[in-house]
Amino acid sequence: MRRTTILLTLSLACAAPAFAQGRNSQAPINLNADHIELQDKANRALFSGNVVVKQAEMTLNAQRMTVSYAGQISTGASPEAQRIDASGGVTVTRPTQTARSNFAVYDLKKGVITMLGGVTLIQAGNTVNGGRLTINLDTGRAIIDGSSVGGGGSASAPGTTTSSNGRVSGTFSVPKRN
Repeated sequence: MRRTTILLTLSLACAAPAFAQGRNSQAPINLNADHIELQDKANRALFSGNVVVKQAEMTLNAQRMTVSYAGQISTGASPEAQRIDASGGVTVTRPTQTARSNFAVYDLKKGVITMLGGVTLIQAGNTVNGGRLTINLDTGRAIIDGSSVGGGGSASAPGTTTSSNGRVSGTFSVPKRN
């Protein structure tokens, strides 16, 4: 199977701490997939099959992604990605965190990733599960809650539990005492 790679250059806001550490506002977004369908009149590209998006130290994986952009490729304009919608085993990986869900929306202008359905956030041996995770890449703030839209199923890591009753659950490591 042939893989397709596309490079979109973005001009994003400033770099951010915490979950966003390593975010480079001038870093291009590299997309890699088994298949791409360009819908230039609709200003979007559809990627399917083991889709991988990389920006600086962040990686976003899913089975399907739709990239909405401004500027049409056919007119020779340089397109600017505005939003990425991902579905099917979505994983966002940063140097110290991993988040999994059924669906995700990455608003590139706002620097916000919203993950929905069977959400699991893992950091330094701590795991939090819920229905929706919102990550602000500019502030580093991550909010997880029990609400979600449909999605069914769970994307949780092996050995963790996901609450299906609209609540957030978690497992936290405790430091060893001397």
